[in-house]
Amino acid sequence: MTTGLIPENTARTYDCRQAFAEELIALAAEDPRVVAVCNDSVGSSNLVRFRELYPDRLINVGIAEQDLVGVGAGLANGGLIPFVSAAGPFLTGRATEQIKTDAAYNGLPVILCGQSPGMAYGELGPTHHSIEDLSWMRAIADLAVAVPADPAQTRAAVRWAAAHDGPVYLRIPRFKIPAVTPEDAPFRPGHSLQLTDGDDVTVMAVGTMVSRALTAAETLRAEGIGVRVLNMTFVEPMDTGAVLRAARETRGIVTAEEATTTGGLGAAVASLVAQNRPVPMRILGVHRRFAPTGSASFLLEHFGLTADGIAVAVRELLSHEQR
Repeated sequence: MTTGLIPENTARTYDCRQAFAEELIALAAEDPRVVAVCNDSVGSSNLVRFRELYPDRLINVGIAEQDLVGVGAGLANGGLIPFVSAAGPFLTGRATEQIKTDAAYNGLPVILCGQSPGMAYGELGPTHHSIEDLSWMRAIADLAVAVPADPAQTRAAVRWAAAHDGPVYLRIPRFKIPAVTPEDAPFRPGHSLQLTDGDDVTVMAVGTMVSRALTAAETLRAEGIGVRVLNMTFVEPMDTGAVLRAARETRGIVTAEEATTTGGLGAAVASLVAQNRPVPMRILGVHRRFAPTGSASFLLEHFGLTADGIAVAVRELLSHEQR
């Protein structure tokens, strides 16, 4: 766990996919082993510039996600560093067996880049909502699962993944989000970032929910409620020390993720505290149902995945504890 100050300029928002593409190009310039593999998603993966600069290092397998991961595993087995990029629902939903067997079981350094996860595709509906990916990927042994919260973390994640000796699933947000990462913050598996102090409730969030948790913490501070905000970043391996400290030092935990609650961050935290230090919890996400069709902003509001929704969960937790 690392504590630090939040950058002052949080009004501007940034596209993490652009940060991903720029850092991948920078890596490719430094290391000839870096290659990209995609499923007819050059545009949506922001790989157009990469293709222009390194046409012989971009492999487009077409709409064939099982082949996508299999090719990536073969390239890794041959000593290359493959960034396997596709929309999150198709990369994880169609190729789970290949991710498990070809990449994770063989311990190959395949970097799986799930683009536009959560409910970013909005009106395209449940087939394009990638809300199960954290549950599916977390269930696979020896697969690191990381969810960057802003462009700085996205760049750090790309760098870290390229040097990591094993498979990784990176969840690259589509929403434009503010910068929330303290300057020079480390990016390490099993480590979270504490962004605010507070002794009443801990809010643990990942990805697009981190900035919303910070806004909720500011609102609640004005009401005299101290909220500790943790950017968990790694759903697997999780920062168990930070979770158990929160269970000891605050009165309850709220988790927030743009994903189903069946097996992602909230489920991981709940399992840990239930076995070691039970504490009141609220788990925010999509509760085992298909999200309806609608704009991304409508869907987030519908499921309470907003700053207001997080604040409501914190108040409810404290109110229930006082009964």
